[in-house]
Amino acid sequence: MYEGFSREQLLRRRLDIEKKYNGFKELNLKLDMSRGKPSDEQLSLSNGIFDNVSDLTAEGGIDCRNYGVVDGLIEMKRLFAEILGVSPDEVIAGDGSSLKMMYDAIARSFNHGIMGNTPWSKLKKVKFLCPSPGYDRHFFICELFKIEMITIPMNDDGPDMDVVEAIAGEDESVKGIWCTPMYSNPTGVIYSDEVVKRFAKMKTKAEDFRIFWDNAYVVHHLYEENKLLNILDECKKAGNPDRVFMFTSTSKISFAGAGVAAMAASRGNMEYIKKQLAAQTIGPNKINQLLHVRFFKDLNGIKAHMKKHAELLRPKFEAVLDILDRNLGNLNIASWTRPKGGYFISFNTQKGCAKELVARAREAGVSFTAAGATYPYGIDPDDKNIRIAPSYPPLAELKMAMEIFCTCVELVTLRKIL
Repeated sequence: MYEGFSREQLLRRRLDIEKKYNGFKELNLKLDMSRGKPSDEQLSLSNGIFDNVSDLTAEGGIDCRNYGVVDGLIEMKRLFAEILGVSPDEVIAGDGSSLKMMYDAIARSFNHGIMGNTPWSKLKKVKFLCPSPGYDRHFFICELFKIEMITIPMNDDGPDMDVVEAIAGEDESVKGIWCTPMYSNPTGVIYSDEVVKRFAKMKTKAEDFRIFWDNAYVVHHLYEENKLLNILDECKKAGNPDRVFMFTSTSKISFAGAGVAAMAASRGNMEYIKKQLAAQTIGPNKINQLLHVRFFKDLNGIKAHMKKHAELLRPKFEAVLDILDRNLGNLNIASWTRPKGGYFISFNTQKGCAKELVARAREAGVSFTAAGATYPYGIDPDDKNIRIAPSYPPLAELKMAMEIFCTCVELVTLRKIL
């Protein structure tokens, strides 16, 4: 850290940084970097969805204003099938939230079991594997259902599969794993072909073990289009067709609060789930599904639309990285990812500094996701990881927020080492 600096130089630098920090505090700013929300400009890209509402009749003569079609419009299922690389009959198209579909899948597992297996509520213990840093909302679901979470280290190509295979293969109470395989939240990692294949063919002690494959960022490329091996295809090849539940949505494609979500799985899983859905709903918002399909049309339409998103997001990600490089790049006091897509940058400060760093930033007027949120139970064992979300603030505010952030990194690090 601070290689080549004498103690006297570090003391002077600390005084300069403290002066700079106090100057930021006097500005009384209120900048929000806490969630990966689309910006107003991104949301406006989809306003044309409402242009074609005169006829609300879907394929097959379905009146979208009425009840029915529990698993969603066939044209919506075809679009999601293209996005996920599955067959339309392996898709359920729902309402706006893929997170709700994940929650419901967990709830069904507790109440009714999975495909004839014992309901999880009747078991003494249910455990989930949680690659970390990971998505805090996944962990929140586990906490609510009192599922014991086991932290799995993340490598540059996905979860540490040696650890995953060892635990899942020996413990019958391990019922699943959370995965964000493309541009993982928050690291930006893309799971390698080897990782996907190992997931598909690994031995699991629990017959009802499920991979919760949250492919939220499958089309969210910042630069070139990256590829992810199809997990459902690989599970079928390995003789484990029922192992995976896939999820995605248009939440960051169209409207975050009014998109369409989907779940995909084997035909066996789908038939089992649809019977349970029939008791829960008489059908999703088919008007919203119809308007989305008319607007995007097909996968090519989605890709063209996502290029517009990338044009808005790229300058923000590049601004964050430029400011981190310029302020911290030569100090050897932190590290950060350089994602090729998705919504986040994962930042690692020195051990024991993340919570104080986030608190200092808040005092200076910038809110970040709570330190520790990217780990189960909100506990980062090294207290070093912070999730940076560049998407929502206007570019000028984002740059100011990151200058404050970098100042806080130095402030906390210098106080620690001195």
